[in-house]
Amino acid sequence: MIDLLIAGGGPAGLATAIHGVLAGLEVVVVEPRPTPIDKACGEGLMPGGVRHLRELGVAVSGQPFHGIRYVDGVSGRAAEGLFRSGPGLGARRTDLQAALAERAAQLGVRVLPGRVDQVRQDVDQVAAAGLTARYLVAADGLHSPVRRGLGLSAPRSPHGPARYGLRRHYAVPPWSDLVEVHWSQRCEAYVTPLGPDRIGVAVLTSDQAPFDVQLARFPVLSERLAAAAGTPVRGAGPLRQGARVRVAGRVLFVGDAAGYVDALTGEGLTLAVTAAGELVRCVRAGRPQAYEQAWRDLSRSYRALTASLLWARHRPRLAPRIVPLAARLPRVFTRAVNLLA
Repeated sequence: MIDLLIAGGGPAGLATAIHGVLAGLEVVVVEPRPTPIDKACGEGLMPGGVRHLRELGVAVSGQPFHGIRYVDGVSGRAAEGLFRSGPGLGARRTDLQAALAERAAQLGVRVLPGRVDQVRQDVDQVAAAGLTARYLVAADGLHSPVRRGLGLSAPRSPHGPARYGLRRHYAVPPWSDLVEVHWSQRCEAYVTPLGPDRIGVAVLTSDQAPFDVQLARFPVLSERLAAAAGTPVRGAGPLRQGARVRVAGRVLFVGDAAGYVDALTGEGLTLAVTAAGELVRCVRAGRPQAYEQAWRDLSRSYRALTASLLWARHRPRLAPRIVPLAARLPRVFTRAVNLLA
């Protein structure tokens, strides 16, 4: 019998599959889209995520970056926090997913075309997509159909308006070896080096307006990109998605499907890869219920820091003070950056 039936062949699902095979489990992935799969994403892997991928034998091409710089979008005032544990990696989402798919194929993971819509389970097994397995792993994204189908999506949070992400690539050389986070009164823009002649710009905002309208709110950044050729825009959201639990009988959730606060700290990919390892460890030990607490422990810093920044972001008097405060307290800012690295 299949040990892990995984719904979703994005980074979270494929990382779970690789962890599973390396732990001696029989794994099958069900994914309706062909590789490579793209998604609106900041495309920055923090140092911890880079290390975990290396340990899994996943070779991802990209552009190293060495820390985070917060920039006031109007004045250009900045604060920098450098990583202490090695570089992060700016990597195209398609390159990351393709590298994970290649590694999974090397290990013999079966990836079947299909979609997991309905789930049936009893005390011994779970059935979905015409297959039967010991456990189903829902790695089917931000708006997880499995989570919704089981009635496990938490109500929308009343704390602040819904937020959305927009991403565009520009064919320009990176001007920094840091990921820049430009702050305006209403939104943030993340500039990630992706290669010698390419950067990614991801805007996080509560305003549903075109990308160019959002970018104009950052005069320093928009002036730098004025003559650059940009790719089509991809979007995602609403970003905050709650999950009541991470384990529901024989169904376990990983990646964005497990619940998502915001992309503000850039920790989503690293959390997905590391949580995949914890999920497999708990299943392999015969204690799948322990994954709930393992996920909470693993994500605690991400959830606390992200929620705190969002709290400040949604207060008009506090939002403009975030960059000046980080600049005045460089040690505190560096400590916060490395908390998630």
